Amino acid sequence: MFSLTELRAAADFVHQYVAPTPTIHWPLLDRGTGLSLYVKHENHTRLGAFKIRGGLTFCRYLGSQAHSNRGIVSATRGNHGQSLAHAASRFGMAATIVVPHGNSVEKNAAMRAWGAEVIEHGDDFQAAAEYAQSYATREGVVMVPPFHAELVRGVASYGLELFEDVKGIDRVYVPVGMGSGICSLIAARDALGIDTEIVGVVATGADAVRQSFMAGKVIQTSEAKTFADGVACRSPDPKVIEIIKNGASDIVAVDDNQIADAMRLYFSCCHTLAEGAGALPLAAAIADRDRNIGKKVALILTGANIDRADFARILSGEKR
Repeated sequence: MFSLTELRAAADFVHQYVAPTPTIHWPLLDRGTGLSLYVKHENHTRLGAFKIRGGLTFCRYLGSQAHSNRGIVSATRGNHGQSLAHAASRFGMAATIVVPHGNSVEKNAAMRAWGAEVIEHGDDFQAAAEYAQSYATREGVVMVPPFHAELVRGVASYGLELFEDVKGIDRVYVPVGMGSGICSLIAARDALGIDTEIVGVVATGADAVRQSFMAGKVIQTSEAKTFADGVACRSPDPKVIEIIKNGASDIVAVDDNQIADAMRLYFSCCHTLAEGAGALPLAAAIADRDRNIGKKVALILTGANIDRADFARILSGEKR
């Protein structure tokens, strides 16, 4: 997908704005799970997610094009939009972000704080994405898709950090929404020439990517129902499915109760905040406990952006 030279160059650019995040081996988390877990803390970036990395490389790429002053529009459930709002502000571009009705109030506020106009439209991400595309055509701005080579190139910097910080990882779990996270991890692993297994994780109520992976072709679902909004995908990108079909060892699903349990475990064992999507890898590693015993397992914790009231309910033990 990319050479190691290309990825290192992108990482050097990203690191001008985003400090490398730590990978931490938490003894209490190991004790609580019976596993050997290494947590890559992408929830420690300025925006609380790895998306910040791709927004920067995409806006740099756009700035080199003839239409760089046209502004951008994109659809999101939050972290992708925050990334683009932040990067657009860095590069002097106007950003419009479309979110579905009922989207996280605090994510919407964060995007506005970075200078983006936020438009609410539709009942889910797919409806918001379709509106964003029509908006781009009507207003003459650039539509930023949720998956693009320049997004992957920037996000892959977190994979380089992980694999260079921790040697000999047997398996890594990564949440899968529209695909930039897992595809970036595959790109970094392959460029480094290592053989770590990469396992994508989806929610059982939003498993279009898993169905597509198993079928070897894109499968769309009629809905994506999960409180983990960062992985609420019902219409996967064919390019993403092709990459994970060739580069991932498996795509697994966990339910909302397992996700909530993992969020509580992260807080109690590591005193760290994980939104629903960020906790999927821990939930999956626990569900796969038998095959993970004795292995060196990494978890991508991306996404610390959950509304306070929702997190309070989860910490209280409320079942989903």
